[in-house]
Amino acid sequence: MAAAELGFTKTIQGKDFEAVVALTVAALKGVGFGILTDVDVKATMKAKLGVEFRQYRLLGACNPKLAHRALSEEPLVGLMLPCTVAVFEAAGGGVTVSIANPRELFKLVDAPALGFLAEEAGRLLEEASGKLS
Repeated sequence: MAAAELGFTKTIQGKDFEAVVALTVAALKGVGFGILTDVDVKATMKAKLGVEFRQYRLLGACNPKLAHRALSEEPLVGLMLPCTVAVFEAAGGGVTVSIANPRELFKLVDAPALGFLAEEAGRLLEEASGKLS
């Protein structure tokens, strides 16, 4: 599977890192996803390894209604929740946002009812990605 299929990815030019994080959170909220976790990878690398790293945040996005339906169908799907969103300084400039594609990730679980949920979540997350610019 190509890396491009794993997520909805775009690089935004002309905005600072924190502005892109805020834009991403707002776009996700606009389609019904809240942020459950926010991991500052740069700070973690500095604290745990003593190394400098580029700005990099991992956001855990969740749509409660979809999560409830998915977990009710297959409790082990919790291993793939919340949906991961990576926001990081791009090597060539700008800030990259990559939102995990549940259509691809849920193929790992053999539960037919999850196909519909993965499609619905994928559509919403792709819509959120489309709002980023």
